[in-house]
Amino acid sequence: MLGIIRVLTHDDPHFVGEHGRLIEKHYGIVSVSRCIDQQRTGIFDAQSEARAIPKIVALGKALENEGCNALFLSCAADPGLLLLRQAVSVPVIAAGSAAASVAALLQRPTAVMGIGTEAPQPFRTLLGENVRYARPEGITNTTDLLTPKGRAAALACAETLYTEGIEVIAFSCTGFSTIALATAIQQQLGKIAIDAVSAAGLFISQLAPR
Repeated sequence: MLGIIRVLTHDDPHFVGEHGRLIEKHYGIVSVSRCIDQQRTGIFDAQSEARAIPKIVALGKALENEGCNALFLSCAADPGLLLLRQAVSVPVIAAGSAAASVAALLQRPTAVMGIGTEAPQPFRTLLGENVRYARPEGITNTTDLLTPKGRAAALACAETLYTEGIEVIAFSCTGFSTIALATAIQQQLGKIAIDAVSAAGLFISQLAPR
C-alpha cells in the first residue's frame, strides 16, 4: 500500500484521492491518501512551507504505522523531504525531485512552470539555478488553478513558453496534475509536459514494493 501525503487540506475525499487514482491508472499501484491539517491554500511560499513541514512528517509516520510500505509526498517543492525520510523506514518519493529528474534526463530546452515566485529547489538543483521559470497570470496558490479561468491561464502560460523555444515544461505544482494540464498540452498544443505526479509514479513503480 502506498501512502500519499497531500499538502492541500480538502474535505472532499474524491478530490483528496485524485493523485492516487492517477498513479493507479498508469502504474497499477493501490494507495491511500491523507491531507495535512489547516492548509486550505496548500504550500505556495516559505511561510506556508514552514507551517506544513511538521504536519508532513507526522502524517508520514502515521501512514507508515497504518501499514503503508512506501510514501509519496505529493508536493513539487519536496517540503520536509529529508526530515520525512529520517522519520520513517519506508521509501519516500517526492513529486518535485521526480519531475526534475525526468526533465534533466531528456536534455532538451526546459522550463519550469509553477505557482510560486521561483522554481522550487529540486528543480534548480537538477536543472540549474537559471532554469527558465514561469507562473500563470493570476495564479498565487493551488486553489486558483481549480477554476476555468485558472486552467485557461495555465494553458496560456505553457503556450507562451513553447513559443520562446522551450521544448519541455516540467510542472513544479501538483495542482497541474489535478487539472490534467499535461494532457491538455499534448492534445491542444502537441507539446511535451512533465506531470509531477506521473513522474513520481514512475519512480514509485520501480522503487516501492507492491
